[in-house]
Amino acid sequence: MKLTIIGGGITGLSAAYHAIKQAKEENIPLELTLLEADSHWGGKIKTDRTDGFVIEGGPDTFLATKPWGMALCKELGLSDRLHGTNPEQKNTYVLHKDELVGLPDGLAMMIPGKVMPMLITPLLNPLQKMRIGLDFLLPTRKGDEDESLGSFISRRMGRATYENLIEPLMSGIYAGDGDKLSLQSTFPFLRDFEIKYGSLARGAMKMYRARVKSQKQTGSRSVFRTPTTGLAEITEALVAYLEENNANLHLNTPVSLVTPHSSHYEIGLDNGKTLKSDTLILASPPYVTGDLIESHLPELAEVLKSIPYVSTATVSLAYKLGDLPRALDGYGYVIPRREGRKALACTWTSTKFPHRAPEGHALLRVFVGRAGQENDIPWNEEGLLEIAREELALTLGITADPLLSRTYIWEKAMPQYNLGHPEKIDAINAALADIPTLAFAGNGYHGIGIPNCINSGDMAAQKILAKGK
Repeated sequence: MKLTIIGGGITGLSAAYHAIKQAKEENIPLELTLLEADSHWGGKIKTDRTDGFVIEGGPDTFLATKPWGMALCKELGLSDRLHGTNPEQKNTYVLHKDELVGLPDGLAMMIPGKVMPMLITPLLNPLQKMRIGLDFLLPTRKGDEDESLGSFISRRMGRATYENLIEPLMSGIYAGDGDKLSLQSTFPFLRDFEIKYGSLARGAMKMYRARVKSQKQTGSRSVFRTPTTGLAEITEALVAYLEENNANLHLNTPVSLVTPHSSHYEIGLDNGKTLKSDTLILASPPYVTGDLIESHLPELAEVLKSIPYVSTATVSLAYKLGDLPRALDGYGYVIPRREGRKALACTWTSTKFPHRAPEGHALLRVFVGRAGQENDIPWNEEGLLEIAREELALTLGITADPLLSRTYIWEKAMPQYNLGHPEKIDAINAALADIPTLAFAGNGYHGIGIPNCINSGDMAAQKILAKGK
């Protein structure tokens, strides 16, 4: 079987790894080719190791509670390389009326799971806190119609709780507009809380207690993991495995067209060459995948290209600790949309992961770009650096010149699972059901995190390899 995978991000690498692994286990002869348009493997995973600093251009960690990332790291021999967040720190802040206010303790997947921290938090006034209490009394909404995350939280806990607490945390994950995001596609367990417990808070309390119990058993309270010298360790290990197993790996190889024939696919490259393949996994963003298949699957292409994406950027800056007016006593802070800032969050990287900066130095990372604000952002290195430095000056009082900075611009990087997304996924699955030689994978479908992408690649490989049995 000739299998070609288009897209060499973590999804495509995972698909290639699992395809080769399964083919070896099941004695399926496989010739695998992986094509990547960019000059590096890993997609949005990009680690810069410079002068003792470990700088992540995209994601800096993954959820250990989703099993696929941990399982892959174990198979690659990276388990001993994984670290949680700094156990000596626990604070995360919210920018509230231009001041940093600590997140209330006891949050379980964004929802308050302890009463006392919510009673004393300055993020809400007394009436707004009383409004949260109605969550225990309000009836469960009947029916199974989807609704936006913003509408759902506002209905159960009040608009202020959504805007001051939930929205900034959600934006740090999806860079989205919560009044458009599909609850069913982003946080379906919240609707489960409402149905099963009649209250979000009751469900969060149970989840929080279960998490505390698990932390006592495992000895770690961090739900995140990352390798010692950055997430690129995962992609580097994957590439090494593929090379050892004779995969055909091609960087700087954009694909312009995919044409199906009765017995194979013809893959047209930007350089004018063509490849033939029996089977195909498209691990490219849906809007790219739509362009590639539009000539022969126009209706499916239209659905794919209707999934919106938001551009984002990260700016990392390094300083001497002596140049910081305040201690970095936590993991960083998130910024609600209503604050009107151009940045949406700031991670104190060297505090979150102490091994990411040399002794006596600090590394901070500012996130820029969210749904509805793209036109307010200068999408160039100089303009983004200015935004980052302005944010650090306004909130942390940092006016010194950074020792170094790194800016990463990710055009159309974050898929938006807006209302209607579940129906789009149903249409995509229905269209692919009768095409056993073609599979899609990536963060545009069932989840945006690294573990979700790894699983998506695995599922695509399983579909394709089933044809070879």
